[in-house]
Amino acid sequence: MALFTFKLPDIGEGISEAEIVGWHVKVGDRVEEDQPIADMMTDKATVEMESPVSGTVMRLAGEPGQQVAIGSMLVEIEMEAVGEEAAPPDNSSMGEVEESTSVPPELVGQQATEGQRPGRADSEAASPAAQHGASTSLGSNGEKVDRATPILASPAVRARARELGIDLAQVKPSGDHIRHADLDAFLLYGTGQGYSPAGRSVRRPDEEVKVIGLRRRIAENMAASKRAIPHFSYVEEIDVTALEETRAQLNAHRGDKPKLTLLPLLIVAICRALPDFPMLNARYDDEAGVVTRHGAVHMGIATQTDGGLMVPVIRDAQDRNIWQLSAEITRLADAARSGKAKTAELSGSTLTLTSLGPLGGIATTPVINRPEVAIIGPNRIIERPVFRGKEVVAAKLMNLSISCDHRVVDGWDAASFVQAVKKLLETPVLLFAD
Repeated sequence: MALFTFKLPDIGEGISEAEIVGWHVKVGDRVEEDQPIADMMTDKATVEMESPVSGTVMRLAGEPGQQVAIGSMLVEIEMEAVGEEAAPPDNSSMGEVEESTSVPPELVGQQATEGQRPGRADSEAASPAAQHGASTSLGSNGEKVDRATPILASPAVRARARELGIDLAQVKPSGDHIRHADLDAFLLYGTGQGYSPAGRSVRRPDEEVKVIGLRRRIAENMAASKRAIPHFSYVEEIDVTALEETRAQLNAHRGDKPKLTLLPLLIVAICRALPDFPMLNARYDDEAGVVTRHGAVHMGIATQTDGGLMVPVIRDAQDRNIWQLSAEITRLADAARSGKAKTAELSGSTLTLTSLGPLGGIATTPVINRPEVAIIGPNRIIERPVFRGKEVVAAKLMNLSISCDHRVVDGWDAASFVQAVKKLLETPVLLFAD
């Protein structure tokens, strides 16, 4: 037998360590070559590590949430011998093979014991509702009720109990059989399985959730952003009635093009307004004391995923039309949510757009995606009556929020920029004019 040490390879650009997000194996498991063994996180991308050899897992580097340095041990695997000698893997796996007839106890990690879940037959057998003979249960006043005979109740009472989710084995009858009054008493005072008396919500047990992986990166980045950046926010109301009519007309004649949402139109307006406000499309290196004003707009799109918030990036958004923007938004969002987004697609944004869609609320004060200096957030569209001259008409209104780094962006600049975007959105023909 030979003990193979699989060292963590360089899986990112210039990183020195990666975080263990989760293990696919445990000590004592048999693994095959190319079988997934661990999920490791660099900056914002999660990389699935595969075993370079076949054998038995003897040691793991640590628990989820711990950092592993590049080039240090990730997994130790006891390889099976081929003939007289073990076949070492390719050198590119950054592993080392050493002969070993046995593994010292200190090298073998502790294996987590998985709790056994009761089978369906066991759970049904343990359920009072499944027992029609003798049983013991709690009555409506909390005392034990011994059932030496089958439960007696009329079909109407049984039907009502089913509708309410009440287990009749838990109801104490006031006579020789269970009546509607007994159900009423149980609803008021009882503690039935799966049913809470009126006016009470179901209490959930306390739960400890370890902050690791993407959620920890989000927490660190948001905390650093709020610590380092003096935020200020500005909100303006925009009449998007004409814009929504234009969007509806474009969708009605889109053919095989992707369906338009508001975001592509908003991105076009932002890109058209930015040349007059270069201080907003910028990144601030506060350690070097340098602000880089970017000529191209690399638009970050804040995207909610099962693991947390990710920001895929539309490169050169200023060069794309509304249909190309719509297709790219969909592609990047799908890649982020499925975990297939590449590292390059999750970095390098110069300005971020964050939208909660139909949950957009009245106004938001988004947190800047450091080291950028601004973030823009459209809010929910609401139809309200407004004055047009002396007439009252229905209009579709939307608040547009922007948060800025006050070290770099002045309030006048932010307000002027939003007013320029407002003009474009309220006169949508300008979005398509040369």
